[in-house]
Amino acid sequence: MSGEHKIGQRHRGRLALACPRQSTAVQVREHAESTMRQYALADSAAGLGWDRSQVLVLDGDLGLSGRSTRLRGDFKEVVSKVCQGEAGLVLVLEASRLSRNSAGFQRLLEFCQVTDTLIADADGVYDLRDFSDQLLLGFKGTMAAVELHILAQRMQEAKRAAARRGELRLPLPIGLCYDIDDQVVLDPGQEVQAAVADVFRAFEATGSCCGVVRAFRDRRFPAHGQSWTGEVTWMRLRQSQARAILRNPAYAGAYVSGRVKPEQQTDAGGFIRTRSIEQPPDRWEVVIHDHHPGYISWETFLSNQRQLASNRTQGGARPPREGGALLQGVVLCGHCGGGMGIYYSGSGAAHYRCRSRLDQARTPGCRSVSAGLVDPLAERRLLETVTPEQIDLALAAAEELTQREARTLRAFEFRAERARYEASRAERAFHLCEPENRLVARSLEQRWEARLAAVAEAEAAVEAQKAQRPPLPPKAELATLAADLRRLWNEPATSPRDRKRVLRTLITDVTLTSDPAGDEIRAGIRWRAGACEEQTATRTRMRTRQEAVELIRHRKLEGLRDTDIAAELRALGLRTARGNEFGTRDVRNVRHFLGLARPSALGPGELTVSQAAARLGVKPGTVCYWLRAGLLPHRKRATGAVCIPFSAQTEATLRARPAVSRHMKRTQNKTIGGAV
Repeated sequence: MSGEHKIGQRHRGRLALACPRQSTAVQVREHAESTMRQYALADSAAGLGWDRSQVLVLDGDLGLSGRSTRLRGDFKEVVSKVCQGEAGLVLVLEASRLSRNSAGFQRLLEFCQVTDTLIADADGVYDLRDFSDQLLLGFKGTMAAVELHILAQRMQEAKRAAARRGELRLPLPIGLCYDIDDQVVLDPGQEVQAAVADVFRAFEATGSCCGVVRAFRDRRFPAHGQSWTGEVTWMRLRQSQARAILRNPAYAGAYVSGRVKPEQQTDAGGFIRTRSIEQPPDRWEVVIHDHHPGYISWETFLSNQRQLASNRTQGGARPPREGGALLQGVVLCGHCGGGMGIYYSGSGAAHYRCRSRLDQARTPGCRSVSAGLVDPLAERRLLETVTPEQIDLALAAAEELTQREARTLRAFEFRAERARYEASRAERAFHLCEPENRLVARSLEQRWEARLAAVAEAEAAVEAQKAQRPPLPPKAELATLAADLRRLWNEPATSPRDRKRVLRTLITDVTLTSDPAGDEIRAGIRWRAGACEEQTATRTRMRTRQEAVELIRHRKLEGLRDTDIAAELRALGLRTARGNEFGTRDVRNVRHFLGLARPSALGPGELTVSQAAARLGVKPGTVCYWLRAGLLPHRKRATGAVCIPFSAQTEATLRARPAVSRHMKRTQNKTIGGAV
């Protein structure tokens, strides 16, 4: 090996590090000759004069890419031993294999220069303290980076060309495989085909990934085992797996390339991470329809994507859920304009409650409304409206409204087209300007930027106009729905979720406005055709019998406690508005409704501990001492409160006690001193 004269005894007295590395596990498995050559580096170190015990083979980076040092534990160990001066020689098949990351490679060279560590590869031994060797290794690292870039560029362009023809071999999901002619076909296993097909059937029936997982609760589902063997394993279906199947266009017979693109980001530790970001369908590079047999059609795939998007509650969607509340997800508060959530009482009754009540940002009019009061109103209006005659009228009105909005949209598009023309003129003027005339060029550049901003504003206005109204349902679907809607609605087999889907077909939302001072509720229904109407409902209050109310009023004025009044009402056989026996809480609610004050816990002539202490001019602790010593009569309530019967004789007896007199005198002196 050339450059052996650079090796001295100071180097041989330290470790020799042999660093075999392959970029991927496939290379380790298939390129065995290269792996054997790299393991032979230990013999090369022995031939250079190192003892076998001083040669350390670090092969933990086999199968790991050298583009990043985050997961390469052995590379970090090499750097650590070099920095600590424990390494005298670092052997590698090619110097650039130490790190494909330029920053990491150059940093290692700096450490080797400082600690006098040699680097050896197939071309010779390099001493980093020698400027020529340092320049040569740096140039090798740069050329390796250029080589990787050129190779990657060639490979990527070749892959893109093959993908545009639909010939690039891509990993296939479960249920699809390649035949002997490299054509994509359905999996020959009938059980695998049936399981994948049932995923789409279950989603069509339930409309959610959770429903698909519930449908496979007692069934096993196929999954790929080791990627290079094609083995199929069976396991329980997970929600993430079901979502991946529903979002994969390969099941619709389409060949798609460019669904996922890598994106580099830096983490908190300063490492560069590469994440795979899924691209929206309009950014897919290659889409070839009917490329191979599929489980569903392309139209079904697009419908599934719309359904999945409508299920994303994080994005503000309110898909129909289980539960008896018919207006779940489409009911709004008429006071603050926010959405209303649903909560169910212990009896199962549903109530709509404004979500602003949860963050204490509600207006005084935000209230809770019983679903049993407004759901029948919306149901009645839906069934009355969905008739063939009403549908024809609604569609005619909707068609006129659509044409009107199309004319408005066309005006916005003309505005955007005009803005693009002005921007194009500004661009041409800028390019025709001589570069030496900087004053004019700067002015033309500013005008071009202003025109581009106007283009962006006009295009944003076009998109906002397109998204202003939700799409109308097809007329054929509405005609089929109106044929026998009432029978299907009242069918016991019709689930609440199906009823909610039918309602959302025609109703956009319902706005509830409650009168805080009365029992009237106004429900504003906004139909998908654009029409709006308002319906009124009245709360039905359950009132307590007047006889019981008057008895509570009189007994309270007489000073009786709520517990005593409830006992008397039960003795008389009177019941609450719900037909239950009166309890202390029921009496308290009636008293609160009548506006009567809370009854005092003290009897006639009784005082609390604080009141007795203030009466005698002593501290409350002194009164508590008298209570524990039995010097002061008292009684305890069930809540633990102490009531002291206080009379003039009790007060005179306590004031005559010497301890009381001294305590009162000290209190008096403190008061006088504080005043002075």
